[in-house]
Amino acid sequence: MRKCHLNTCPVGVATQNPDLRALYTGNPDHVVHLFYFLAEELREIMAELGFRKINDMVGRVDLLEMRDVSSHWKYKNLDLSPILSYSNQDSSVPVYKSEEQDHGMADQLDWKLLDLAKDSLLNQKETYAELPIINVNRTVGTIISNEITKKYGEKGLKSDLIHFKFSGTAGQSFGAFSVKGLKLEIEGDSNDYIGKGMCGSTIIAYPFRNSTFVASENSIVGNVSFYGATSGEAYLAGMAGERFCVRNSGAKIVVEGIGDHGCEYMTGGIVIILGKTGRNFGAGMSGGVAYVLDEKNDFESKVNREMVEITDLSQEDKVIIKMFLQKHIDFTHSVKGKSVLDNFDSVSNQFKKVLPTDYRNALAVRKLSITDVMNDKNKVYTDIQIELKK
Repeated sequence: MRKCHLNTCPVGVATQNPDLRALYTGNPDHVVHLFYFLAEELREIMAELGFRKINDMVGRVDLLEMRDVSSHWKYKNLDLSPILSYSNQDSSVPVYKSEEQDHGMADQLDWKLLDLAKDSLLNQKETYAELPIINVNRTVGTIISNEITKKYGEKGLKSDLIHFKFSGTAGQSFGAFSVKGLKLEIEGDSNDYIGKGMCGSTIIAYPFRNSTFVASENSIVGNVSFYGATSGEAYLAGMAGERFCVRNSGAKIVVEGIGDHGCEYMTGGIVIILGKTGRNFGAGMSGGVAYVLDEKNDFESKVNREMVEITDLSQEDKVIIKMFLQKHIDFTHSVKGKSVLDNFDSVSNQFKKVLPTDYRNALAVRKLSITDVMNDKNKVYTDIQIELKK
């Protein structure tokens, strides 16, 4: 029903609303009974095979055989004999867990970040440091974000109190779950999932200053950037991959081009795209707003219009875009951003505003503008649903 995130599930499953939960026809006891009988049947099968413990069955491929699928058009070419032959297995190799897995936590770059930011964490003093980064450095910023949250709660620290500038290629999930107080800057590029679950930080990415290519025509980050971001800001001088800002619920982000499925299931926040997008833009988008620079006048054909509408900019929209463009230029020295801002009066009519239809109606009910939402995100969701229902 695409309502799991709205607490309005019409069959009473994904909701805490007692009126809606009353619509659910199932019974928790049914689930208990299901697992009880599953366990009973498993015991019967094990007894037939002569086993008392599940662990005793692990690796006993000699008791498995492949079904006859010779008549199936696809499965007839499947041969599982190499993995169902006990003789092919090295008896010295364990067939189930026998040692603890080393997750490489001791080698995480965040431990160094924690040491550098010690004064910020203890005394809320400013920290700035420059460090190299390579693609084995994954989830950089997550551990230190956890430490900030443990000490200061969801409010975090003063914005950008801890500023780390990295040089190189970041691994996956750079800045994942990063919180208010962190400013993570990277000169180079980053892999997939940058800013995943970002909740208050500032993330900046731009190519090496001595790069000769056109940044706005090349990728700076990978796929699924800012998945599930809830707050914070990000400025990317270059293009992102597919599924950009999926389930974004509050972050404000500037990028210079994206792939397919942008802003899918987005519920809040602001996304400004200074270049081309891929297909299926805005699928399931129920909140937030996207501003797309449609230089080739082909954007509208790429939008999934099931839940959104496309309009021209209002005067308020222009003010918002110009404000974020200036920050984008200040942080990244973006050539594309500067060109758009310098010629904004002539190119502003090329921007398309993507706004969910229900979200537009909700803002009207509350008599809120996009600026109001930017300034106070708490004004938006639950109260709006209540008023719309009334």
